[in-house]
Formats: sequence, C-alpha cells, structure tokens
Amino acid sequence: MTHAAVSRFPVPEIKDMPEDLRARILAVQEKSGFVPNVFLTLAHRPDEFRAFFAYHDALMDKPGNLTKAEREMIVVATSNANQCQYCVVAHGAILRIRAKDPLIADQVAINYRKADITPRQMAMIDFGMKVSARAYEVSDADIAELTSHGFTEDDIWDIAAISAFFGMSNRLANVTNMRPNDEFYALGR
Repeated sequence: MTHAAVSRFPVPEIKDMPEDLRARILAVQEKSGFVPNVFLTLAHRPDEFRAFFAYHDALMDKPGNLTKAEREMIVVATSNANQCQYCVVAHGAILRIRAKDPLIADQVAINYRKADITPRQMAMIDFGMKVSARAYEVSDADIAELTSHGFTEDDIWDIAAISAFFGMSNRLANVTNMRPNDEFYALGR
C-alpha cells in the first residue's frame, strides 16, 4: 500500500530544524517511539509551531476539573464534526490511553450521543460542539446548563477554548492534508 505524504507543504528534516523544535520532537519520539506528523508538518513554520504547541499545552496539560480524558473527548467529537481525520485518529489514540478504555474514542468519534459517557460529559461535549459549529448561538442558558453539571467558569472557558483551538487545528490539518501516523491506530487498543 502506498501512503500519502505527511503534508502537501514542505516538511523539513529534523536535523535542519531550529534547536528548540528539534529537542521537542526528539523528546516526543523518545517517549512515544515515533514522531507524530503534526510536529513535522508544523515545523515548516517554526514561529507558528511554537505558538501552536504553547497554546495546546496550556489547554490540554493543565490541572483542573476537566480530566485529561475529558479534554480529549472534546477534541475527538469536534474534530469528527470538522471531518479532521488526523485529529480524530491521533486524539482518539490519546483518549483511549487516558480513559483506559479501548472503545471510548470510537464511540465519541462516531456518535458521542450514544457513547458510554456520563450526563456531565454529554453536556460538556454538547457545548463544545455548539462552540465548534455555532459559537454565535452560545447563551446564558448554555452556561447555566454546564453550571448545573458542576462546571466552573474556568471549566466552561476551557471547553470553549479547546473546541475553538481544535477548530483551527482541524482546518490546518485538512488544508495541509496531514496524515495520521500508522502507529496511532493501534495505541490504547
């Protein structure tokens, strides 16, 4: 089987990247055993790579009332709505690992409304989906619904920011034709 290129834009060699990008990529490779294609694709524009991953890390790696698995649920569901193959596959793998559940990512990606998730998580994803597709419709009623499930103002901001950030990421992944690494498909299964 022939695989498509990682990106339709130039992908620099790791050895030719700025030192900080190279160090981050090699650290990821050491931890995971491969280099996720998002790192290679975004390395084409080093300043944007740095800004992208700084915001990604600020949203996805922080402590709080949203678990890391719940953050990934938002990514997987909204990325599916945005038809982003890369993010559904890559973040689906991360979701399976963080939730310790080999089925959850497929359930959330295909139809989160039928997934084995809690009512709280359903409300969270419903809101993330609304932000992703119709943010102009967000109202005080949406905030009240989330509050009724125990979400704080910071949690609600995080749900919105994750959905919005990955909307941008999904669009870049689709424009660049970013390909998911084969390794993602088997992770957490």
